[in-house]
Amino acid sequence: MLAEDIALGAGAALGGKVFKVPCDLTMGHKIAIRNIPEGCDIIKYGAPIGFAACEIEAGEHVHLHNIKSRYTAITDIEADRP
Repeated sequence: MLAEDIALGAGAALGGKVFKVPCDLTMGHKIAIRNIPEGCDIIKYGAPIGFAACEIEAGEHVHLHNIKSRYTAITDIEADRP
């Protein structure tokens, strides 16, 4: 996860490697530090947050366009109470 904003083409040091950033990204966005096959877990801070919706190559931006969430919608049980 990026610790600061970074511009397209700049180098980002992540996981002991340096990657050229594929687009302008703001702090908090994720970049893959290794190739992630389709269907594999996306790990953030040691916990799975979703899975790869397609093959993600090392250095790619990991975001809504290539990740499927593992979060489930929660129904608000109390919404119908008077």
